[in-house]
Amino acid sequence: MPDWSYQTLFRPLLFRLPSAAARDFTLRAMGGLSRIPGGSFIIRTLGHMELHPMLRSDGWGLSLSCPIGLSGGLDPRGTARQALSQFGFGYIEIGPVSVRPISDPRPILRDVAQEAILYPDAYVNIGLDETVRRLSKERGRKLPYLLRIAHHAGADPEQAMKEHLRLMDQLVPYAAAFVVDAIDMTWKPEEIKSMLQSIHEAARTRYPDKPLLLYLPLDSSPSLWDELYSQDHSTQWDGITIGDFIRTEEGAVIGRNGKADCLTKIRMIRDTLGPSVPILAAAGVHEPQDALDLIEEGADYIQLHSGLVYSGPGLPKRVNEAILYKRTITSPDPGPFSFWRNWGWMCLLGLGMVLGGILAWIIAATTVILPYDEAFLGMDPLSLSLISERLLYFMSHDRITLAGTMISIGILYGMLARFGLRYGLHWSKTALATSGIIGFGSFFLYLGYGYFDPLHASAAIILLPLFILSMRGRADRPSRQEPSLHNDRAWRLAQWGQLMFVVLGFALALGGLVIAGVGISYVFVREDLAYLCMTPEMISQINDRLIPLIAHDRAGFGGALFCDAAAITIIALWGINKGERWIWWALLLGGLPGFAAGFGVHIAIGYTDLLHLSPAIFAVLLYVAGLILLYPYMMGAQSPSIVRTRLQHRG
Repeated sequence: MPDWSYQTLFRPLLFRLPSAAARDFTLRAMGGLSRIPGGSFIIRTLGHMELHPMLRSDGWGLSLSCPIGLSGGLDPRGTARQALSQFGFGYIEIGPVSVRPISDPRPILRDVAQEAILYPDAYVNIGLDETVRRLSKERGRKLPYLLRIAHHAGADPEQAMKEHLRLMDQLVPYAAAFVVDAIDMTWKPEEIKSMLQSIHEAARTRYPDKPLLLYLPLDSSPSLWDELYSQDHSTQWDGITIGDFIRTEEGAVIGRNGKADCLTKIRMIRDTLGPSVPILAAAGVHEPQDALDLIEEGADYIQLHSGLVYSGPGLPKRVNEAILYKRTITSPDPGPFSFWRNWGWMCLLGLGMVLGGILAWIIAATTVILPYDEAFLGMDPLSLSLISERLLYFMSHDRITLAGTMISIGILYGMLARFGLRYGLHWSKTALATSGIIGFGSFFLYLGYGYFDPLHASAAIILLPLFILSMRGRADRPSRQEPSLHNDRAWRLAQWGQLMFVVLGFALALGGLVIAGVGISYVFVREDLAYLCMTPEMISQINDRLIPLIAHDRAGFGGALFCDAAAITIIALWGINKGERWIWWALLLGGLPGFAAGFGVHIAIGYTDLLHLSPAIFAVLLYVAGLILLYPYMMGAQSPSIVRTRLQHRG
């Protein structure tokens, strides 16, 4: 459920349901998908949330793939933990966990205007025994778990300490670290301080290598922190976690407004403890800029909760991209790879596809068939036209649409190489590799009816080495384009634009598969035969080699369309980003030849059956709508400060 589907389709529907029902439905759906074969691959493919090595950190002695974590309160039963671990998190919090289960029948409420969630009780959980049972059944866990433990309301300090130690004893096999949520506002400060010291000493004795983080409630007063703080006590904790909820008479509020209190707490901790103690901030992050503000103030790690509900599951990826950009923009720009290392070969391949497509278009619009086609048929174009003028037109229609698709592929390849592969963007190499493998593999479709095309074979032999040379070396540099930091109107429109192109990519892929399948099986659809005013038997009676020749053209076009669709789909899934003007131009210029060829040739030859053209009409509507919706987001001016920073580093 990436942002382009969440913001446009799922969030409006889910927000019509009660909060708890919407949450449970979403978690069950994601959890179910992750458990089927290939489900995790689908989640990763739709979101492309792979983490760059530069995001790695060693927090609390743990090796974390990124500094972004998931709050335990979002999935208290662990229903979709495997799915959520694919979203770009470096760790997952589990909890709060108490000795006995805590439930509350009152409904969870949303305040959409404030982007907040109201929980009647922030400590609702399934209890220690059920938590252990579920954790013991997990297999193949990839992310470290931070176990947040809490005592029951109404416990005195001595009972609370016993509960915390019991929780640790049973949860230690599953905990990478413990978050000790033991500050009870009903106790006196000296009682809290003494109890925390006792828990800390006992835990250090029992589990000397297990990191311990102190949980500081978001709504705790600065005076309480001053009372608790002492140099010989507080610095013994391996980190401080700032909570995410504010208590009210109605319950606990978790939302965007918690950011202000979180910033205050970060400053307070840094003023007393200095820079050495890691801080985990868990409140108020609803867009990447919120996370950057917390980090700028002194937070080391960010934990997400309500932001995932209101901004979407792509938020951790966007936050990671913002952090990565901040880290890379201050380092020297390594510059582009050399032309002949890899990307230049792909540019030549793209140029070859464009020139080949133009040549094929000219031939298809004039003589239609080539000398080796004549030799195969034993008939020249004039003979064919005398038998049936529409037969030659029909063959021209297949070949011109193939030519337009070839030009589209060449443009996309050239731009992906020039602006993506040249700068080491991993997703652009993946798009080129996937599309190229499909394209060269589709050559075998030409043989579906036993017709060997020497021109296509020669082109494949010439272009294949260029493709192989272009795939050399790794391509995993981070983008130096500033990512989107705000959930503004341009970003929201872009989610619709991205949806248009994702649907377009999948529709073209389906169309390519169908056309290729028809080409190697039935060859004609009903509308084709209606246009030709002939049956397959009549065509075979004219020349029994005509159908293999037509089948070769149809299968080739289907394979080329699927190849083109693969590149478009990956661009739409992974390449859409703020200010990436070249991608917008690639989509515009890459689509024009294909649509111009498709509609132009059908109009020219009089093949204007509305049912036959309806898929193409649907595709062009998606194409135009997608470009319009993406324009403000991708073609907007870059901020002067960013341009200035880049020029300084490149200079």
